[in-house]
Amino acid sequence: RARPSGPPDGGWGWMIVAGCFLVTICTRAVTRCISIFFVEFQAYFGQDYARTAWIHSIVDCATMLCAPLGSLISNHVSCQVGIMLGGLLASTGLILSSFATSLEHLYLSLGILTGLGFALCYSPAIAMVGKYFNKRKALAYGIAMSGSGIGTFILAPVVQLLIEQFSWRGALLILGGFVLNLCVCGALMRPISLKEDCKTAPEFLEQDYVPETEKQDLKRMFICSPLIKLWPHECLCYCSWKEYDFLLMPGFMVLAVSVLFMAYGCSPLFVYLVPYALSVGVSHHQAAFLMSILGVIDIIGNITFGWLTDRRCLKKHRYFCYLFAVGMDGLCCLFLPVLQSFPLLVPFSFTFGYFDGAYVTLIPVMTADVVGTSLLSSALGVVYFLHAVPYLVSPPVAGWLVDTTGSYTASFLLCGFSMIFSSALLCFARLAKKIKRMHLRSLSGNTALKQHIWTNGAIAYSVTAELDQKDVEFLAVDTNSFSNR
Repeated sequence: RARPSGPPDGGWGWMIVAGCFLVTICTRAVTRCISIFFVEFQAYFGQDYARTAWIHSIVDCATMLCAPLGSLISNHVSCQVGIMLGGLLASTGLILSSFATSLEHLYLSLGILTGLGFALCYSPAIAMVGKYFNKRKALAYGIAMSGSGIGTFILAPVVQLLIEQFSWRGALLILGGFVLNLCVCGALMRPISLKEDCKTAPEFLEQDYVPETEKQDLKRMFICSPLIKLWPHECLCYCSWKEYDFLLMPGFMVLAVSVLFMAYGCSPLFVYLVPYALSVGVSHHQAAFLMSILGVIDIIGNITFGWLTDRRCLKKHRYFCYLFAVGMDGLCCLFLPVLQSFPLLVPFSFTFGYFDGAYVTLIPVMTADVVGTSLLSSALGVVYFLHAVPYLVSPPVAGWLVDTTGSYTASFLLCGFSMIFSSALLCFARLAKKIKRMHLRSLSGNTALKQHIWTNGAIAYSVTAELDQKDVEFLAVDTNSFSNR
């Protein structure tokens, strides 16, 4: 068995980054490219925007909803097994989708089955990068997550070409074969043992978010156990006690609520950017090219933001970098309805793509900063699980608004305000925490800080320290007895 150690920050870790890079291509990039099939599905099955949008929604929802299942298999069986199994399921779903005869068929095969396969691959692969890197964690995540942008840049025009040459059925069949590469990615995920994964009982008892009842039980076991002499030297994996104790942490709660609004705002744009571009007179190839631009700039956002936030000057400010990126994407959505030509939509794709890549890179980094590396896999499972309901609801809601109002304005405004609220919530939470900390400092500075002076013959002694009430009473009695002498 491998001896627990710290993250190597290199070595085989770069192969893990490469594997995660391919996983994000085969999962997130393929999911984004499903929007290119949107018009084809709508025309072939003769359905409205809202019903057709459920396909993309179910894929995203299943991927995020089943993310805890992927973390569970990774933690208790093997990350390699989970990713390989996910690759087989996703490929099967895409191949079966090529034989679809109705939207309901696509809901089951392309939506649920493919989404479940992506779920078993996505969060475990991302968590493995966090286990192999510490000092260069943001850069490693930037490179790994850039697979989503690179994949979108390459696959968007390729998928459009495949649809033109082989119809949407042939394109889905070819994508099914391509997604089988997830099995190769799974083989690269070599497990590693970290010191942070194992804690002794005293270290477990020091955790702030462990319930008091559990602490008392552990203390009794620690006192009564005949193996007490071995406990300081043996590792106790506190994940086996309760893997989801981080849910009680206030910092994680705020992050979770923020993620809900952020996920609601970001999903519809990837579904409706191409249809919106077509509605304002942009050609099919130009619309697909907008997705390619968004994808390649997404790469730059992944890598440059990851590198910048690893610098000493910004490493302590990752929190504000994240909320700034989310807020900027929200502003882009607010301006999108007035951009009604290809030359105006190109700068939008640049801006939105860059900041989308920026905050996507920082999601696992921020999660690790909040809960620690040892709980990262479980925490990422929960974070991506929280994406599920917004991903499921937001595209159909946006489609219903388009069908009702006859324009995309209401849909894009709702997305923009949702992302801005997500950013503002994090900002207010950090300000409230800072104000509370300053208040506590002022209280601690004004209480129990007194100066005590006593004499010993001709010499005067002065001591200034923080004293509790018992110390003050003791010194007062001692001083009175000394003066009576």
